[in-house]
Amino acid sequence: MRLSYFLCLLSFMQVSAATLAQKISLDKKNASIKETLEDIRRQSGYSIFYDVDLLANAREINVRIKDATLTEALDRCFLNQPFSYKIDKKTILVTPKILPYIASRLVSVTGKIKGDDNQPLYGATVRVKDSQVIALSDKDGNYKIAVNGPSTVLIFSMIGFETQQVPIESKTVINVTLKAQNTGLNDVVIVGYGAVKRTDLTGSVAEVNMGDFNKASVKSFDEALAGRVAGVSVSGNDGQPGSVNNIVIRGYGSITQDNSPLYVVDGFPMEDGMNNSINPADIESINVLKDASSTAIYGARGANGVIIITTKKGKIGLPVITFNSYYGVQNVAKKMDLLSPYEFVKYQLELNPTLAPTTYLSGGKTLESYRDVQGIDLQDYIYQTAPMQNYSLSLRGGSDKTRYAVSGNIFDQKGIVINSGFTRYQGRMNLDQTINKNLKASVNINYSNSRSSGVSPSEPGSNTSYSNNLFYAVWGYRPVTGGDNDSGLLDEFIDPALSGNLFGDYRVNPVISTQNQIQNTITDNLIANAFLDYTILPGLSLRISGGITRNSIKLEGFYNSQTSRGSIYNTFGVNGSIYTVPTNSWLNENTLTYKKSFKGGHNFNVLGGYTMQALNSSRYGFSATQVPNESLGLDGLDQSSLLSSVSQSSRWGLSSFLARINYDYKSKYLLTASIRADGSSKFAPGRRWGTFPSGSFAWNMAKENFLSDLRFISEAKLRISYGLTGNNRIGDFSYLSQILLGPLPAYSYNNGAASTGAQLSSLGNPDLKWETTAQTNIGYDLSLFNNRINFTVDAYRKTTRDLLLLANLPYTLGIGSAYKNVGKVKNEGLELSLNTVNINTKDFTWKTGFNISFNRNKVLELAENQKEILSPVFFDFSYNSLFAYTAQVGQPIAQMRGYEWDGVYQYSDFDQPTAGTYVLKSTVPTNGTARANIKPGDIKYKDLNGDLVVNADDITTIGRGIPIHTGGFVNDFRYKGFDLNVFFQWSYGNDLVNANRLVFEGNGKNTLTLNQFATWRDRWQPDNPSNTLFRTGGQGPFAYSSRIIEDGSYLRLKTVTLGYNLSEQLSKRLKIKSLRVFASAQNLITWTNYSGPDPEVSIRNSALTPGFDYSAYPRPRTLTFGLNLIF
Repeated sequence: MRLSYFLCLLSFMQVSAATLAQKISLDKKNASIKETLEDIRRQSGYSIFYDVDLLANAREINVRIKDATLTEALDRCFLNQPFSYKIDKKTILVTPKILPYIASRLVSVTGKIKGDDNQPLYGATVRVKDSQVIALSDKDGNYKIAVNGPSTVLIFSMIGFETQQVPIESKTVINVTLKAQNTGLNDVVIVGYGAVKRTDLTGSVAEVNMGDFNKASVKSFDEALAGRVAGVSVSGNDGQPGSVNNIVIRGYGSITQDNSPLYVVDGFPMEDGMNNSINPADIESINVLKDASSTAIYGARGANGVIIITTKKGKIGLPVITFNSYYGVQNVAKKMDLLSPYEFVKYQLELNPTLAPTTYLSGGKTLESYRDVQGIDLQDYIYQTAPMQNYSLSLRGGSDKTRYAVSGNIFDQKGIVINSGFTRYQGRMNLDQTINKNLKASVNINYSNSRSSGVSPSEPGSNTSYSNNLFYAVWGYRPVTGGDNDSGLLDEFIDPALSGNLFGDYRVNPVISTQNQIQNTITDNLIANAFLDYTILPGLSLRISGGITRNSIKLEGFYNSQTSRGSIYNTFGVNGSIYTVPTNSWLNENTLTYKKSFKGGHNFNVLGGYTMQALNSSRYGFSATQVPNESLGLDGLDQSSLLSSVSQSSRWGLSSFLARINYDYKSKYLLTASIRADGSSKFAPGRRWGTFPSGSFAWNMAKENFLSDLRFISEAKLRISYGLTGNNRIGDFSYLSQILLGPLPAYSYNNGAASTGAQLSSLGNPDLKWETTAQTNIGYDLSLFNNRINFTVDAYRKTTRDLLLLANLPYTLGIGSAYKNVGKVKNEGLELSLNTVNINTKDFTWKTGFNISFNRNKVLELAENQKEILSPVFFDFSYNSLFAYTAQVGQPIAQMRGYEWDGVYQYSDFDQPTAGTYVLKSTVPTNGTARANIKPGDIKYKDLNGDLVVNADDITTIGRGIPIHTGGFVNDFRYKGFDLNVFFQWSYGNDLVNANRLVFEGNGKNTLTLNQFATWRDRWQPDNPSNTLFRTGGQGPFAYSSRIIEDGSYLRLKTVTLGYNLSEQLSKRLKIKSLRVFASAQNLITWTNYSGPDPEVSIRNSALTPGFDYSAYPRPRTLTFGLNLIF
């Protein structure tokens, strides 16, 4: 039997005699009961519940009253009707009339209804099966209903929850827990500029399971997003506290520009998600728009996908206080194995047979003397067991007119590397106000202050030597001194063996250096927006919204004489810098929405609007060297020598027109069409506007007659979409040429005096236009057995043309590159997701979620006559001129390039030696070194072109930076009060450049006293002619090769969370609503063949250079304990 609610929830927190005496005036002649009840509802402000079937036999209303009380008006209207009414607080419940002789046999049943989160459910329905007798639960979840005997069955239901049937038997008290529906088809999904029922979606939109999402103890939403949504790749540069992950949706569409998605937080679009400014506990939902039909409404910035974040709002009811907290510890997941003291000394004797014996074999010591020496491993001192704590407090509640939500958060994470960490203080406020029946308003304000501190191990320092990175010194520090007391290595800032030889090698004591440096990033972020929603006519509404974002970043750095960057061996001496980067933006959006349903099942939703947005950014500050009084720290920079200063600003603006129409016929055939025109100031006049249309169609086969008998099919929907989206992520004035003024360039004339000159520093391109992405998507949604099995598959092709490419220019111009609209890139992929409810009983529930994504990327075109883009990775001057990556026409964007490693030259590769002289056979190719200089044990590369000389002509593709597929797998178990969530994440088919091995598995520069990885013990030696690693000093010319390209595939046990919910009885005794305690582990186990610290790494992450690893901050393993408390 259908149950329909005519519900307008108004104030229920206070009821007074004055309200009950509300004056009602009616003048009705042959009016329907529905029309009359609506009039009473409007005049009284009361909510009214009724059953449509109950009113079917109602008599027409003929009444004329003026200034009557509510009770008088209802008595007149219900006179001689086959039903009655009941007033409960501010709710009027229409109930069947019970005959006197039946009433004497009725039994009263009472109880409480709550959700599976242990919260009371207000407005839940209790129905006597096969009758019209119903009751509603109050704000505390309590209900009371009259039943006829023990054979009666009660039906408990509420929108968004699974219905339950409970036989009365002999019970008079029945308490019920309703379980939230699993991905119900009528759930509302937030999309661009609106919301639609899930069953009416025509585009590819993924909704994050917030139940699983909230099980992870993380600082920001991006950390918990990895592996949870098909088609969304989430990767971090490394494990630095406060670092932000890189999110890419459906592959790299742009080659040299940003590929990150557009973020929309509570309706406010922003290109920087400011992920660290949002408390994950404040997030209500996250939706990912992936295809053109979904993203084209955002036009200019939708080419890389859209992530819509909706924060929690106030709810009607008494104030609810929620306190969430956890405390945990972090440890390094993997330390690198290094040479033991014995192996290190043996290696030094090979590397430097002249000086090494003096250092390590004096005083009667022999190599065997080091056999059982423990030595010093600075990993034990640079890493620490680091605490992490989080505290969130929120207050939410409201009435029918006013709803509010206020929250605050403190997050503090110490880094596993000493003197590093991240701290955030954050607060949020939301207010929703119904001003009158036609006008609503809402305000959202979010403020955060965060500080990220500590050295960034993979960040290049003031010069381009790899010795300036932290882990160069940690892994490379020698384990023994050769003397009787090795502890001096911990106390001395500079190893005595290196004193006077540090120029070009910045290997000072990393523990002392890290403890003494200051490196802070302080961010203040304010996001505030508001809207007015005015109903002009029934079905026609106007929405006016606006907002501001103020973001200020302060970068502080100070390096005293006890740091690698400030020591006497650094030309800058003690130095420091202070820079400030403020950014301010504003947005105004105005939309009209018209909704109309016509007879026969035709439904329309039409949207039109105009938006404006602008952003201003600045950067100012200075760097200073030779600080005379280092004890003053940053406060003493004014006494030093100015190295450089900057004071600059920039701005951009965007104006847009947009329109969309949604049509459906009985939710069976659905059509969506949209168009958006964007005008961007980043392009020259005449080139600023771009138009981006899209269209999609969906057919819900489950509603066809030929499937109507298959009741186990809840949904079977085919989706097809096509559309265009745009990208304008270039410099704010890239269409203009820029001229550099300053002391350089300078011109000498007028008696040799230097005069300030001007020089063209960049070449503008007034013909630049929008980068455009065309995307086709075909998808299928299948839900079975009342949504207990949900399967979604999407296949897509995404082609980006007119790439905003930083293209090379002829050398004769004197300028290396400029932006051009050239090139084309294609991404094709397949996405699968499966969510099931495997077991669902009163005491035990088991749910499973699985997703996998395949993406194939190909460069179709580059600039005219250009076949590839070569990209170096700047981490050391010896390798900066070598191109580690290539993007070739006909191949994926990010491929590693270099020589194919062919093992090691063996004795058999040489003619018979004469007096120790080795002559390489004429049929054996060289390795880039002169033939006469090659010796047994030297590294060997493949001669691909057969000319017996290995050179640039033999460089080839040696690895792929993009995975073949990625995905995640989650199991969620609930048994009575216990819950267990286990989440796996994986990446398969991508390679990594392990540049650590260039330094610590062969010592490419033959640096003295530099320790090596333990694998170096298996190097080629005369008594161990290994073909795995070359001999000491046999590394050959500086080069990238397949020797250091490793499989980056991994399977990670990402999150395991075990929780327990206190029983309702115990919660009542403690005078709380609910309490959940839990233990959670992050990054627990990783299965991988990668030899480095962590396979999830990419220190120079971009579309052209993914998967490069050198001295990266390790990703920690975390164990936390926490509680979720609701008052």
